[in-house]
Amino acid sequence: MNFFISASLAFFVLSIYTAHYIVELHKTTKDSAERDFVSKTSLYVSIEEEEDVSYSPLQHDYYRDSCPSAERIIRKALKEIYKARPSIAPSLIRLLFHDCFIETSSEKEAPPNLSLKGLDVIAFIKSELENTCPGVVSCADTLALATKEAVSLAGGPKYSLRIGRKDSLVTFKDIAQRELPSPHATLSEILARFASRGFSPQETVSLLGAHSIGITHCTFFQDRLYNFSGTGKPDPELNTGFLQELKSKCPFSASASSPSPFNNEGGYLNFGSRYYRRLLQNKGVMFSDQQLMASEETETWVRAYASDPLLFQRDFIKSMVKLSSYHVLTGPLGQVRTNCSKVLPLN
Repeated sequence: MNFFISASLAFFVLSIYTAHYIVELHKTTKDSAERDFVSKTSLYVSIEEEEDVSYSPLQHDYYRDSCPSAERIIRKALKEIYKARPSIAPSLIRLLFHDCFIETSSEKEAPPNLSLKGLDVIAFIKSELENTCPGVVSCADTLALATKEAVSLAGGPKYSLRIGRKDSLVTFKDIAQRELPSPHATLSEILARFASRGFSPQETVSLLGAHSIGITHCTFFQDRLYNFSGTGKPDPELNTGFLQELKSKCPFSASASSPSPFNNEGGYLNFGSRYYRRLLQNKGVMFSDQQLMASEETETWVRAYASDPLLFQRDFIKSMVKLSSYHVLTGPLGQVRTNCSKVLPLN
């Protein structure tokens, strides 16, 4: 099944709700960092984009008349799938990331994406929607809403979405090969890829926090264990004890699909923060992850997110909103596919 181009979200107010803390963000002085006021009951963070959302064609109740049960169908289906297959949460988060980042509908076979999973789940949810509201809910919105639920199920913050995105009319497989950051990418390469889409180093660090959940397969880091940069030796920057742990799980003769032993199980205070704490200990599994410690600026944000999970959650959602806003397609600029792997023929 081919991957599809999602139309991205733009200009909206994002709200995050969890069950244990209230965070009120405020500026203290011009040069001071934002500080969090935390109470013991619940978390609420409101992020409003600088742009005027009144001009956005995306709406919270976009399907109110055409398919009022859309979000309920998606939520129910994903919760049931998650019970039997919790690994679907990181799969969908990654799927949305790639879908928005490279804007392609047939990039599944591109090298950095050979392990992409979750397309079958989106296809199933889309079929459920088609049974109730044929030809109404786009694949782009299906993925965005399913990922929103996945973030929450994985222990991340809850947030609302403006919807009404359309699916692309074309595919760009070649773009996938040129634009996706590799697990072996250097920091300069990573920052350049994100900067080309308007993301700052801080935003890039927060987005890579999505690697905090799920498992990493040996093929993505085995060279760091046995033949780093063709030296025939391990990566000298890798924590020595951690190196031995990884070798025990990924011996030299292991199958490329063998997973690493590290699976961040999430939780409201662990979503993201555990990932950054491991980087501080030189325990980043993939080379590209550990590269976030390669400059003073990115290291500063790694340390900040490692010590302040609520700050990470705020910035992660804000960056996800920005990512989802990239090259939005609405109205006649796109289409609503009935099958997410196939572009509808133009009239």
